[in-house]
Amino acid sequence: MGALHDGHVSLLRAARAECDTVVMSLFVNPTQFPDEADLAAYPRDEGRDIELAREAGVDVVFAPSREEMYPPGFQTWVEVTELGSILEGRFRPGHFRGVATIVLKLFTVVRPTHAYFGQKDAQQAEVIRRMIGDLALEVELRILPTVRDADGLALSSRNALLSPEERERALSLSRALATKDLVAARALLAESNGLVVDYLELADFDPPVIAGAVRVGSTRLIDNVVLEGEMK
Repeated sequence: MGALHDGHVSLLRAARAECDTVVMSLFVNPTQFPDEADLAAYPRDEGRDIELAREAGVDVVFAPSREEMYPPGFQTWVEVTELGSILEGRFRPGHFRGVATIVLKLFTVVRPTHAYFGQKDAQQAEVIRRMIGDLALEVELRILPTVRDADGLALSSRNALLSPEERERALSLSRALATKDLVAARALLAESNGLVVDYLELADFDPPVIAGAVRVGSTRLIDNVVLEGEMK
């Protein structure tokens, strides 16, 4: 969805190393935002994104308009019911319906053989994996590890919205997850100041993770830590 950082670039580089042609979609999807204020605040810098894509060896940037993806009268949706209703789904109703619908539409337009996503949004990866399996889509899903700054904060386009003081407080989530112990992680977050914890839970994904979401000021951040197994 733009505002590219090193996590996104790691996906582009992996695709460049493994594929003959690399297409990067660039689209801030309005249907996965629960309110217009959150959509309006999402960071955007299309010129910089295109330049980073060029440097990473991307062949095509597909940057459709909202009207191209959702023409007048649009009324067809994809919903991964159970996976889309837990964790993020509880706090952002309809979010994964928007995600699944736009990803399937992008797949239909671009017809990729491989699709690259980050582990940072573990639930999104799981929803897309289930959609691919359930609908018998001919695309191989590649999930790459979360990229973090030196202090441990998971890279996110939303990090740009944090003040220096908010960023320091946000580190409590990654530090809690680093324990890889749900009880210890919850205890650490309970001691943190200025964080509103939406959830911190064990998720039986592939691979299993402890996933969390917190609000720091007006910014909401998600993160997770893999507990076992290999990402596929």
